[in-house]
Amino acid sequence: MNKNRIGLLVAAALCAYPGITLAQDEGDEAAGEEVVDEGGEGEGEGGEVEEPGAEEEIPGLEGEVGEEGGLGDICEIDPEACPQLDLEKEAQKDLNEVIYAVQQIYAKRRGRFELNPYWSISLNDQFIQHPGPGIAANFYVSEVLAIGANFNYYRPFNVDSDFNADVRRAARVGVPLTEYDWNANFNFFYVPAYGKFAGFSDFIFHWDLYLVAGAGAISTRPIAVIDPDNRFFEFEPKLAFNAGLGARIFFNRWFAAILEIRDYIFQEELESLDTTVDPDAARDKANWYGDNELTNNVQAQFGVSIFMPFSFEYRLPK
Repeated sequence: MNKNRIGLLVAAALCAYPGITLAQDEGDEAAGEEVVDEGGEGEGEGGEVEEPGAEEEIPGLEGEVGEEGGLGDICEIDPEACPQLDLEKEAQKDLNEVIYAVQQIYAKRRGRFELNPYWSISLNDQFIQHPGPGIAANFYVSEVLAIGANFNYYRPFNVDSDFNADVRRAARVGVPLTEYDWNANFNFFYVPAYGKFAGFSDFIFHWDLYLVAGAGAISTRPIAVIDPDNRFFEFEPKLAFNAGLGARIFFNRWFAAILEIRDYIFQEELESLDTTVDPDAARDKANWYGDNELTNNVQAQFGVSIFMPFSFEYRLPK
């Protein structure tokens, strides 16, 4: 019985011996590392430890010698190519850095000409329509200010509306009408807002809004409705003013689509509605004209905008 117990104790001791030996080896290695850190071969002056591969920094370099991606490797190969800076002088220089927090304008306007062909339609005259082609030319003196001129041509395109014909037939009432020949204006532009928006999933449109106002002349005449047998009116130019709002959508840096609403304001001389005039006096032009009315010709202008020159350079780089 005692022999069996002794045998079991010896077997247990033999099984535990490798684990004890391994723990002692690990402890010795840890102890050896501590000895080296405290005063081994890697110790430098003053008791500081120098890391393997560390070298002195070279003034004016972004990286250290031997550091991957730094300029130190270049200086080792070609010392003349290594930049040398006097850090004290550099520190005394005044910093005059200008940082722009907004993106550069997509399509610069300053110093460029804009050519704008368009088609216009009347919006506020239910009796007769005054559609017609037009063209505008503008020059931008700054990014937001421009001067220019535009011209509208109406004569072949004046159309008597169906509504007016129905009123004349149903009520037997003559409505004084006018037709337009041409219109020319000198204008000022101001761009208060511009930006961009995303469309069609991944396409970005750049846009701007502009205000326009100006003065010029418009040539109009009454249409003989009350006494067409004796009256025939000539086109006469009149002083006109205009004001409007427009929007541009850029497809590239020199080509854009335009939608503009503009009101042309002038004094219109209408045909006289007096039907009691003596037939002999009906031929007298003094009896042809009636009231003078302030007329608003509000029209929508659809067109394109072409900026010249087509290319440009920014004053400051990105």
